[in-house]
Amino acid sequence: MQMNTAVTRSQEAILQTNKVIRNTYILLSMTLIFSGFTAFLGVVSSIGHGAALVADLVAIGILWFVLPRTANSAAGIPTIFAFTGLLGFGLGPVLNYYLAVNPSIVMMALGGTGVIFLGLSGYALTTRKDFSFLGGFVMVGMLVVLGAAILNIFLDIPAMFLAINAAIVMIMSAFILWETSSMIHDGQTNYIMAAAGLFLSILNLFQALLHLLGAFGDD
Repeated sequence: MQMNTAVTRSQEAILQTNKVIRNTYILLSMTLIFSGFTAFLGVVSSIGHGAALVADLVAIGILWFVLPRTANSAAGIPTIFAFTGLLGFGLGPVLNYYLAVNPSIVMMALGGTGVIFLGLSGYALTTRKDFSFLGGFVMVGMLVVLGAAILNIFLDIPAMFLAINAAIVMIMSAFILWETSSMIHDGQTNYIMAAAGLFLSILNLFQALLHLLGAFGDD
């Protein structure tokens, strides 16, 4: 009797995990499409860096103060769309710059981002390996990169800029493995928060690849 109960609970846990994964990737796909649309609006309207900064700051405010409070309710859906839409809109200036210099760079960055994300998330989902050990690396790496980025604002060293973006690619790749693993092994049940985390990793990965490709292409 106890064995049957344990098997039933195990099956329920597997079904719940699969549901979270499915809902996460459906929501992630929808937010990526929506942010692509808002990025297009940012490009065609030629927004300035000031407007883009405001959009990014509002998005960060939503992520920190609004999304955690609404993620367990129906209000979480419009909240995450507002968050991702603002971040997409804030890409306007950087996309306009690279589109004017060399549009192929944007396409290569998009393609590279897609390959990396699909490859890593597919690997984590297929192998079902536990990547929870990457959590510490991701958190420390983010703090180090943030500190280096702030420092380079004043130093303006091109080599440091390249190193920071290369580090972002590695850290975001580790984050994708860690976040995907958390849905499988660590009991992540909130697909809205999971989708928000994966969206941020994709966005940062895309921007880092964009800067790296532009630098190596002398742009």
